[in-house]
Amino acid sequence: MDEIYIDASSIVGSIGVISSSFGFTELLARHGVERRVHTAGKDKSMLDPFRPERPGDIKRLKALQKQIHDAFIAHVKARRGSRLSEDQDLFSGEFWLGESAINLGLADGIGHLVPTMKGLFGDKTKFSVLGQKKSILRRFSSQIAAETLGAVGRDIEDNALWAQFGLSR
Repeated sequence: MDEIYIDASSIVGSIGVISSSFGFTELLARHGVERRVHTAGKDKSMLDPFRPERPGDIKRLKALQKQIHDAFIAHVKARRGSRLSEDQDLFSGEFWLGESAINLGLADGIGHLVPTMKGLFGDKTKFSVLGQKKSILRRFSSQIAAETLGAVGRDIEDNALWAQFGLSR
């Protein structure tokens, strides 16, 4: 079974499915805008915000949402099992914070990533920080600068990264 650790102020729950959109049909008509859509297929513009809503579209969307919601509920129940509270509807879209989520069985404890993982798997546990990959040009230019300038090259790269955000080191 999974163990889930959260922060005391983590927002947990919101097990629901939502779809939101806008309707612009009256706006287009009021401004004399003619919309042209050409498709290949029976109905390629379900819930198109530029035409009036159709009951069939809403019915289809509700059916899709129900399938997604049911699948997610089944997944949560399978992974959390008997830890889930039966006293409250956990699948309404409502959400809870830290300790309340633990009491409802949505999480197992309060804990920050590094100390919790080291506590579970030992002090030799290593972590990798994943981020946006550098472009090939940036990788090569950084490598050339670092090789050419050594520590100075690393400082230049660090300063450039800080400068991206309007900060200096």
